[in-house]
Amino acid sequence: MSIVDWPADDRPREKLLARGAEYLSDAELLAIFLRTGVRGKSAVDLARDLLSGFGGLRQLLVADQGQFTQHHGLGPAKFAQLQAVLEMSNRHLAQTLQKEGALTSPQLTQRYLMSKLRDRQSEAFVALFLDSQHRIIEYVELAHGTIDGAAVYPREVVKMALAKNAAALIFAHNHPSGIAEASQADKSITDRLVKALSLLDIRVLDHIIIGDGEFTSFAEKGWL
Repeated sequence: MSIVDWPADDRPREKLLARGAEYLSDAELLAIFLRTGVRGKSAVDLARDLLSGFGGLRQLLVADQGQFTQHHGLGPAKFAQLQAVLEMSNRHLAQTLQKEGALTSPQLTQRYLMSKLRDRQSEAFVALFLDSQHRIIEYVELAHGTIDGAAVYPREVVKMALAKNAAALIFAHNHPSGIAEASQADKSITDRLVKALSLLDIRVLDHIIIGDGEFTSFAEKGWL
């Protein structure tokens, strides 16, 4: 039976409009994105098959183009649409954070950084350059490394902060292992960055380590 023949309360689009997106299952949300099914399957049926095949919604969202398009019903156009949706979500988080300020919205800051770093397969060290109101000036990826390290140079960070007229920074990096525990090397580079920037009265508000659905905040641990 086609979705258009379902009772109105069971149709994903109508259900979303009537009750809100939070009331939909992963399959129903994906079905709205897919819009149509394939021969013999409704969009919801196809969505359920895809979630089963990928192992869940998150795995589908982070799949590369090759992995994505090898599944029946998913082509380059759908992949491009999905990437656009994900990028809009990231930009919405960034613009909200820019308006509200990182210091007054620590949970939003952590959520934004997790969306940027959680699914990286190798380590990346990034910074949020902030103005005097702690609103984002720019998100910058400072270094990329192997699965067990990334090189960061305090002198270059200081030069960049001055060029951007930043009053404060928040650093973050991911642990591809998924474990968000701070190593001695993490603490050492943070200490070097804090000391270098403090000479110019530029504050380091936090250093956040991103794991798989977890994080460690240096500020919350009292390490800054």
